[in-house]
Amino acid sequence: MLNLDTHILVLFLEGELNPAEHRCAIRQELAISDIVLWELAKLVQMRRVALDLDGASFRSFLQTLTVLPVTLEIARQSTQLDFSSDPADEIIAATSIIEKIPLLTRDRIIRKSRMVPLAL
Repeated sequence: MLNLDTHILVLFLEGELNPAEHRCAIRQELAISDIVLWELAKLVQMRRVALDLDGASFRSFLQTLTVLPVTLEIARQSTQLDFSSDPADEIIAATSIIEKIPLLTRDRIIRKSRMVPLAL
């Protein structure tokens, strides 16, 4: 299983992953933290991403993902990371730690972490 951060998910949907990311993503079951759904909705609201969240193709794609809930353990882990970022990124990273799922991200701050299991 592979945990995707919001930016990677958007790039995946737009067909804009780099070759290494694409190879990594197509070989595994994909998961997202449920906070990614909130971030997507905010990005659409702010017109930073043009996704039809109500469209059949997005809804169909969403059914192929495992959506991981924010648990108490994940919330607590998000406060004990070896980096500081925005709360959504901290929850996404903590999800990978608690669920023991590699995270696919381009986020430079998260990539410097020694705690977060990274996919690449």
